[in-house]
Order: sequence, then structure tokens, then C-alpha cells
Amino acid sequence: MNTEPVLAVSGLWANYGGTPILQGVDLTVQRREIVTLIGRNGVGKTTTMRCLVGLLRAASGSIRILGHEMTALPADAYARLGVGYIPQGRDVFPRMTVAENLAVGELIGGPKGKKLPDLVYEYFPRLKERRNQIAGTMSGGEQQQLAIGRALIGNPALMLLDEPSEGIQPSIVQMICAALKSIRDELDTTILMVEQNLDTILEISERCYVMEKGRIVAQISAGEVNAEAVRHHLLI
Repeated sequence: MNTEPVLAVSGLWANYGGTPILQGVDLTVQRREIVTLIGRNGVGKTTTMRCLVGLLRAASGSIRILGHEMTALPADAYARLGVGYIPQGRDVFPRMTVAENLAVGELIGGPKGKKLPDLVYEYFPRLKERRNQIAGTMSGGEQQQLAIGRALIGNPALMLLDEPSEGIQPSIVQMICAALKSIRDELDTTILMVEQNLDTILEISERCYVMEKGRIVAQISAGEVNAEAVRHHLLI
């Protein structure tokens, strides 16, 4: 049985304009885990995610996904390997319909190249109802479902989400959390997300890494993710 982590990050450094943002990030995510990266604004969480999908080239360190060394590779290599990315702010194609947005996801394949259009509509029935609607006219919660569905349709082995609850009403957030847990359970998808919302963190996280000033400074282990522990790290 292969026990190698789906994601293994070691000594990751990254810069913006010569200014170091990440300063030796170390983290691992095992198969079928749901892990959350937490910390105050501006500590490097989004920068970490951008490195993990090849949108920002690391200055040094190692990113291994599914046993492959990915650090020097471009973003399309991450997508072909089976990494699905839902960025902060959702970033759907606003002038395209729901169906057209999802068709873009079909161009991206996970390890087996299997596409999951029917499952997307099962997890997010609202998208089926709105499949001919222009994405830019949808609510924030609907656009977030679309962004997740577009990533899911390519059958990713690893799904990365940057603040999936941002600007979304609580009832929709609960539905999205339930869908993500089902995706993990039914498709063996591994999930790493950045999140600030306490309720969302408590609802879905199995472990948490705590980031401060471009480094991982603490970990909340499995079974220890509770309001007191998370709140402490969000507020320090």
C-alpha cells in the first residue's frame, strides 16, 4: 500500500518583486485528508496556494504531488497531474454560461482522464437548474459552486480551495462543506484549503496548519480541531 503523501512541501521559499513572502514552508497532506491552512491576513497563505498550482515559481524548496517533483514545472503540468484549484474570489468566466464554464473543466484531466459532469450536477443541483445562465449574473454562492464544479469535473486527485466561504451566506457555506466532504468520501479526493471563517474550519477541517510571517509555526492535530484552538491561532 502506497503511504506517500498526496502533497509534500519542504523548505518552500517564494518572493514577490524580490521580497521574500514564503520563508521555508513545510507541510504534508495524506490521501483523503481535509486540511486547512489558517492564519491572519497577509501571512502568505494565498502565496502558498499559488505556488502549489504553479502560478508562482518557488525560489527554492520542494513541492511533491502524487510522488512527482513539481517545483520547477508550469501550471498546466499541475492541472494535467490532477490538481484542481479554486482561487479566492471564485474567478469564473463571467460572460459564459454555467454549462460553458463547466466545459472548460472538461479540458483538464486528472490522473485517469475521467470526466465527472453528471456528478457535478449531483453535488450542486443549483448548477443544473442554472446551466444556461450567464455566470456573471449569479450570486456569490452560486459562482462558488460553479468554481468548485469546474475544478471537480476534471476528477482531481488534489483539490486546493482559497477561502471558499468568503462572502457567501451561511446556509450555502454549509451546503458546500457537505459537498466537499462527500467528494472526499466518494471520490477519494484530497483537500487542502485556506480559510478564515471559524465555523467553516470547525465544520470541515481534520487538521490545521498555522501560518505566520511566511512559515508554518504550529499544527492543530487530528482530534484537536476545536473553537478554542482555532480561535487562538486566528487572533494571535
